[in-house]
Amino acid sequence: MSEQTIRSRFDAISPLDYRFYGGDANLYAELHPYLSEDASIRYKARVEGALAQAMAQQGLCSERIAASIERACRAIVPAEVATEESRTRHDVRALVNVIRDGVPDEAKPFVHLGATSYDIVDTANALRYRECVEKIVVPRLARVVATCIGIVEAEAETGQIGRTHGRHAEPITFGFAVAEYVARLGERTLKLGEAARSLPGKLSGAVGAYNALGLLTGEPRELERRFLDALSLRPASHSTQIVPPEGWTDLVHSSITALGVMAKCADDMRHLQRSEIGEVAESFGAEQVGSSTMPHKRNPVSFENVKSLWKVMAPRIVTTYMDQISEHQRDLTNSASQRFIGEVLATVAYAAGRLADSLESIRVDKDRLRANLASARSGIVAEPLYVLLAKYGHPDAHEAVRKLTVQAEGGRSVLEIATLDPEVKATLRRLTVEERETLDHPEEYRGIAAEVARDVAKEWRGKLATSLASPEARA
Repeated sequence: MSEQTIRSRFDAISPLDYRFYGGDANLYAELHPYLSEDASIRYKARVEGALAQAMAQQGLCSERIAASIERACRAIVPAEVATEESRTRHDVRALVNVIRDGVPDEAKPFVHLGATSYDIVDTANALRYRECVEKIVVPRLARVVATCIGIVEAEAETGQIGRTHGRHAEPITFGFAVAEYVARLGERTLKLGEAARSLPGKLSGAVGAYNALGLLTGEPRELERRFLDALSLRPASHSTQIVPPEGWTDLVHSSITALGVMAKCADDMRHLQRSEIGEVAESFGAEQVGSSTMPHKRNPVSFENVKSLWKVMAPRIVTTYMDQISEHQRDLTNSASQRFIGEVLATVAYAAGRLADSLESIRVDKDRLRANLASARSGIVAEPLYVLLAKYGHPDAHEAVRKLTVQAEGGRSVLEIATLDPEVKATLRRLTVEERETLDHPEEYRGIAAEVARDVAKEWRGKLATSLASPEARA
C-alpha cells in the first residue's frame, strides 16, 4: 500500500465499503478484525507463529526460538508489511522479512522454514473466515431467524389468503407464511456454519508432497498436524500448493444461498406492501423521505435493498466454480478472485442486520389481511368443495367444480351455484356438520397452518440455541 491508502469511507471505490457495511460503524468494527487487509496480514502472522511453535514441539528448534518468532508475529504492523511488499512485490515474503527483522539472529533461519506461501495464506484464510462466520455472520443470521420466529408465534392464527403464481390460492396464516423463512434460513445458517468449520489448512509445501518438510523431519505430516491443531483446523487429506478449492466453493455457496433466502423473504414482504395488498408495512422514520418528488411516498427500501444485494452477490458463485481449476499443482488464476470471498461474507452480515431491523419493526395490518381473505371467499371454496364431493363418491368432482367456477364468474359464489346442481346438491346432503361449516366459511379453511407454524417455531428455537452454543457444547 502507498501513502494514498484509503483514509475514510468517502475515499472508497466499492459501494460495499462506502455505502453499506462501511457506512455501518458497528458492523465495520465487527468485521474489520476478520475481513480487512489489516486482518489478512495479522492472521498470516498468527499462522507463522503457530508454525514456529509446531517446529519447537517437533524438536526442530528450541522453545526459546519459537517464542521469539511468535512474539514478533504478534507485534506485526501491517503498514510495515505493506511497505516491504512494495519492494519485494510478494505479500508473504514481505511478511516473512518483517518477522525476521523482529527476531534475534539465531531465530531468523526458522521463520517460515519449510513452508510455501499458500501453506500460510490458505491456512490463514480458513482460520479468519471460520472465525468471522462463527462469531459474526451466523449470529446475525440467527437474529433474522429469531425475529421471524417471534412473528410466527405472534401470528400463527392470523388468517391470510395464500398466493401462487401471483393469484389468490387457499387460506393460510401469516405465521405459516413466515415459518417458511424460519425453516429455510435456519437450514442455510447451519450449513454456513458447517462449511466454515470444514475449511482445511495445509503445511505440505510447494507442490503438496511435503518435499521441503521431508528434509527437516521424518514425520512431515505429524508436523502439519501439530501446526493445524494449534489453530483448530483440520489438514486437507490431499493438497497441492493450495488446499482443495471446494471448501471455498461450499463456503460461498452457503453464504449466497443464505442471502437468497433473505432476498426471498424481503421480496415477499415488499409485495405484501403493494398499495393494492397492504398487509404489512415497513417502519418509516419521522424525517425519512420516500421520493425526491412525491412527498407522500413510503417505499419498502430496506427490503428492496436486501434483494438488490443478493443480485450483486449471487453471480459470485460462478467465480468459485471457476476457481476449481488451477493448472496442475497451482497457477495464479485463483489468487485475485479468492480475495473477494470476504466481500460475500460482509454482504451477508450486512443484509442480515438490515433485514432483522426491518422485520423487528414491521407492522402487520390485520384488517387488510381479513379484507383480502374475505375478497377471495367466493373462489377459495372450490378446493374443499371438490375434495368433499370426491370423498363422497362424485365420479368427476374436479371437473364438476371447475365448470361451477366458470359459471360463478358472473358474480355468484361457487357454492351458491353448486346448490342448484341436482347431482352436487344430493352429495352435499351427505356432508357432516363440520364439513358443511368448512364450505360455508371457506376463509377458515386453513388446514393445519397454525400447527405447522408453531411446530417450526419450536423446532428452530431449539436448533438456534444449539447452533450458537460453544463448540464444546455442540459436541
